[in-house]
Amino acid sequence: MINRTVLISGAGIGGPALAFWLRRHGFAPTVVEVAPAPRPGGHAVDMRGAGREVIERMGLLDAVRAERVDERGFAYVDSRGRWGARMPADLFDGKGMVAEIEIMRGNLTRILYDATHDGTEYVFDDRITGLTEDGDGVKVTFASGTVRRFDIVVGADGLHSGVRRLAFGPEQEFVRHLGGYMAYFTVPDPGNLDHWFLMHGAPGGLVAGIRPENGGTAKAMLSFTSPPLNYNRRDMAAQQEILRAKFTGAGWLVPQILAAMPHAGDFYFDSLSQVHMRQWHQGRTVLLGDAGYCGSPLAGLGTAVALVAAYVLAGELATTPDDHEAAFARYHDEMRPYVKQCQTLPPGGMKGFAPNSALMIRMRNLSMTMMTRWPMRALVARQFQKADAITLKDYQQ
Repeated sequence: MINRTVLISGAGIGGPALAFWLRRHGFAPTVVEVAPAPRPGGHAVDMRGAGREVIERMGLLDAVRAERVDERGFAYVDSRGRWGARMPADLFDGKGMVAEIEIMRGNLTRILYDATHDGTEYVFDDRITGLTEDGDGVKVTFASGTVRRFDIVVGADGLHSGVRRLAFGPEQEFVRHLGGYMAYFTVPDPGNLDHWFLMHGAPGGLVAGIRPENGGTAKAMLSFTSPPLNYNRRDMAAQQEILRAKFTGAGWLVPQILAAMPHAGDFYFDSLSQVHMRQWHQGRTVLLGDAGYCGSPLAGLGTAVALVAAYVLAGELATTPDDHEAAFARYHDEMRPYVKQCQTLPPGGMKGFAPNSALMIRMRNLSMTMMTRWPMRALVARQFQKADAITLKDYQQ
């Protein structure tokens, strides 16, 4: 049996990218997304390594370059806004903490949607609520009450994947909390960023950041260390109250960031967690990106991994369209070493990112200064090369 109809849950990065390559290989993809339209906002993501190569093979690199953010480096600042340790974007040939091409996640999502919507069925404001598999396909029930059949189902629906829960089991079996939380949202540009991503650490495991974007706005980030919290993931007001309680009095631009927070139309708050699974496929259902192997913002490279995974999964399905199990197994074997490297956390993990004391904050800043000098600079450069830790096959198109 030739598998041709593929349902993809999630219209973020991995879902539309997979739809692009499936169409290229002659499949009929459908993308279902719980949001009413492609999601705006999100933090800046970088185009580097194999992920950038995938975008280039899609013919979208020029479109991505046109939307790139002019971000010239990363620096720590103190409570008064004085700059300390810094890392220019060109220090590691555009492959360091800030990459040569940075683009806001919402803009990349729009580019991928624009490149796929003519040949892909998109179903917004709906989600998968039931999966029943038989020998010939999967009967899918949607929240809207619709019931349809597909040859293959792909969960590209993020850390809290509904497809993973339905096909593999409860979230707590696969999601590992890393000891913190993070929020992103759009704020007015404070006017003094000078095209740099600035970050401030405060005692108590608090980190506030702000980075430039295009059009007179900036992207704020608030992160803090914490054991798992019990909160309603759909209650934005409660999440913002958590942040206000944590960050009031943190100094620097934090008061302005907190004041702008309730007015942001793209507020996002979630735990810093990773997903670890022994395998990413079960019958005719397979996971892609964060749903199967989230590395967290601490590890970075989530966008690159999703783009590469979409390319590989579609290519392997095209290689044996009559044998999805073999295709899934090859996808797993091809991606597993790359995923393992990309999930590697920086030294210290969450505590290294958000030190608890003023002394440890100074030590972290000193550590970044040392990263920019020899011989540490050569060692750090190798850490940034994990984005290239896979050689892409040339699948017949």
